[in-house]
Parts: sequence; C-alpha cells; structure tokens
Amino acid sequence: MTVEQDLTWPLRHAMRYFPDSEAVVDGDTRLTVREFGERVLRLSAGLRSLGVGPNTRVATLLANSHRYLELHYAIPGAGAIVVPLNSRLAVAEMEYILADAGVTHLVVDEAHAPFAEKLEPLVQRVVRAPDDYEALIAASEPEELPGPSSENDPVGIYYTGGTTGPAKGVVLSHRALIGESIALGLELNFNRDDRLLVVFPLFHLGAIAGIYVLVWMGSTLVFQPAVDPGEILRIIERERITATSIVPTVINALVNHPAAETTDVSSLRLVLHGAAPISATLCERAAQVFGCVLTQAYGMTEVAGAPTLLKDEQDLLDQRQSRSAGQPMVGYEIGVRRDDGSPCDVDEIGEVVLRGPSMLTEYWNKPEETARALRDGWYWSGDVGYQDEAGYLYLVDRAKDMIVTGGENVYSIEVENAIAEHPDVLEVAVFGIPDETWGERVHAIVVPHDGATPTESEIIAFCRQRIAGYKTPKSVEVRLEPLPKSGVGKTLKRDLRAPYWKGRDRFIG
Repeated sequence: MTVEQDLTWPLRHAMRYFPDSEAVVDGDTRLTVREFGERVLRLSAGLRSLGVGPNTRVATLLANSHRYLELHYAIPGAGAIVVPLNSRLAVAEMEYILADAGVTHLVVDEAHAPFAEKLEPLVQRVVRAPDDYEALIAASEPEELPGPSSENDPVGIYYTGGTTGPAKGVVLSHRALIGESIALGLELNFNRDDRLLVVFPLFHLGAIAGIYVLVWMGSTLVFQPAVDPGEILRIIERERITATSIVPTVINALVNHPAAETTDVSSLRLVLHGAAPISATLCERAAQVFGCVLTQAYGMTEVAGAPTLLKDEQDLLDQRQSRSAGQPMVGYEIGVRRDDGSPCDVDEIGEVVLRGPSMLTEYWNKPEETARALRDGWYWSGDVGYQDEAGYLYLVDRAKDMIVTGGENVYSIEVENAIAEHPDVLEVAVFGIPDETWGERVHAIVVPHDGATPTESEIIAFCRQRIAGYKTPKSVEVRLEPLPKSGVGKTLKRDLRAPYWKGRDRFIG
C-alpha cells in the first residue's frame, strides 16, 4: 500500500490537478503533465516486468533528458532504489559502485554506450535508451505506481567521494527528498508559472529535489544536456525561463559570452548557485546581466541538497553576510560544536552540525562511518565554521580537504592515494588552488625519492589511468624538501594552501 509522503505523491498530485500543463521541454520533445505521467506509469510497469521491485538497485547513466526525469519517478515508483552514476567517473569507479550497491539493472543512453559495454558483465540486465527504453514503454500498460512500503524506505543510494577510502553510498529515504522539496518550494517561492532550466546534472542531488517540487506544482522543466553558454542563453530567451540552478563556472561563462548583452533574459527571476565559491566581482556582474535574484546554496549529499541559503545575494555584496553560506532553510537547524560536543559561542569556530527533514538514513554498508556522522540527532558535517548573531553560517575550512572544481567534489586523499602509487613518489599533498574558470583546480605537491626525477606530465598521465579526469591534478609541483608537518607528523596542508589563497575573501578550504 502506498503511503503519502513518497515520491509517487508529487506526480499523482500533478496528474490530477494540472494534467494539461506543460511538464517537460527537451529539444523537440514537449510533454504535458498527463503525457509525462503516463510514460512514467508505463515505464515503471515495464521495469517491473524485468524484475525491478522492492529493494532492487537500479543504476542510471544518462545525460539530462526527459527520460532521466522519468526514471527518477519510475524506479522509486516501483519500490526500487535508484543509484545514479556520475558520468565523469572512471570505469573502475563505476564498477566499484555497482558492486558495492549490489546493482542488478543498469539504464544507459547512447551518449554513454562505451561504458555500458564494460559494465554489462556486472549486472543482470542493461536497458539502453532510446531503443530498449521506448520498447518497454510501448509494450506496457499505464499501471498505478506501487511505490514503497514506507516513507522511510530508501529512494536512492547517492555516492560521494571517499575521504579515507572508496566512495560512500549515502542512503536517502522518500521522506528525506519530500522534506527537502517542500523546504525548497517554500524558500524559493516556486509556483505553477515557473519554467526551470535544468543544467545541473540529474545524477547530482543539487538538481533532484528541485525537479520533484516543480513537477508537484505543475511547473515546466526545460532540459539542456550539455553546458553550452550560447545555447543556454538562447533557451532562456526562447522558453522564457524563470529560474535555473547552475555552478559559478557556468555563471562566469554566461555573463562573459558575446551574446549576453543582446539576449533577452528578462524572464529570469532567480539564479540559484552552489557547489563552489563565487567571487563578489562575479556575483555583481551576474546581477547586472541577469537582473534577477541571486541565491547561494550550501549543501551536501548527506542532507539531500541544501540546508542553508544565502538569499538576495546581490543586495549583500558590501555587507559581512556576503561571505557567509546563509541561514538555515525552513525546517532545518544549524549549529557549531566544539570537540567535546558542546555548542560554540557566537563567532567561535567549530564543527558544523545540522538536522532537518532530509538527513541521510545511513552510509550504505558502513555502520561505523554512519555512527560517526549521526550523533545525538545531528549530522556532523566535518566542515569547520562559525555563526554570527543572526545565525549566518561562515565556513573557514572545508571538510576533510575537499576540493570543489567546476561544481564537482574532489577529495584530496583519493588523489593522493593515486599519486602515491607512483614508484618515484615519497610524499604527496593535494589541495585546491584558485582558478578563474573552475573556482578551484586540483594541485599536487610531490616530494620524490632520492635520485628520482618525476615530471609534472608523468604524474598527471599516471593519475589519468586511475581516477576520473576532473580529479586528476591540473598542476604538479615537484619539491626536494620534505612537506611541513605538525608535531604529530600530520602534513600541514593549510600552510601549503595559504600562499595561493592570500587575499581571497571567499576562501573556504
């Protein structure tokens, strides 16, 4: 029996109350809510005929499209669990995820066919889009979605980079994504007239909660499969886009595009951004070009997206709060704690903790890491920061040396482990340094063994064989002197980073 707060609810609501509203624009494909919903019902029935059901793990590997959106409803609608694959991962990383999650089915589109050939031996069934996918829909009747048995059942396992080892699978429930969707809808004033341009990849949780709330309200989702600044500007004008969620690197590309000054973007009311720092200069330029509200989101996979927002950012550029990550969304609490667990005072630095309706259930098959992260009813983020008297959150260091480059999270330990396998490397430290295009870029400092002479190009090529391209260092410095250490022998990355970030008022890692 389907419960209320599961992810069939938004679709059922829209199909009943807004059946003729335009739900999806994807190139030449335009679907009403009724048409979109019937495709989801048929697709879910077709997947069930292939053995997809309660607790089945189904991996998805697609570019942004109406089909990817349909899967985000059809798989949970069958009571199954979606495992989105980041298309930028290396094959070995995808293989690990499939094995770790126990994936039995894989849905993949033409753009990722080369991956399918390598991953197929690891699963029971591969569904290829569009051929197999559309055949399933055509051969199936639109049956009611059975959904989960409980709102606390997992809807997905979302893998995030490993800090001390392989990637961790974050388990989120139906209730968690519903909670995040409601909060976003309230905070960002989404309504039936909104037309959201979906640029953020649908394997990222930064996009997923928003798509649920907008379908729920009978709004329109317009898909752009690739980051093409000129095409994005044309779509904003042609489709009268009212809102979009993008990373600062895309904002930078848009405002500096030759067509930015002549394109009609007057329909925009909101540009939501996150996943990387943004400079005050870029924020000011974006406000001039777009002429709309800019809002920054601070979030993580473990809470299904963003627990805090810095709203009306364009009006705060000359104020202290412009350097913050904002205030908690409705329904969320943010705190800062000392090592002993006691609350920090105003402006006192400690570990950021949070709680709300969308916290993870667990790390998949990692009970010890789950216990460390979920304590006393709070999620302990590992981020370091402080709060001012008004509750604005300021980040002063990033969790576990994470690097955010072009909106992608890169954990330095993962890159360091890859470099450390090189026979010439004695010591290595990896961290993020400023980059005008990507916000940050991955930088490595290598100390070779005596007599060894590894080069920058050799180290980079070595990494490319082991980890995803976006994780591979863009620059490598070879030093002969040992890396700086603390009294207990820990590498002082903060000292190594400091010269690169001197004078940067948005430094958070």
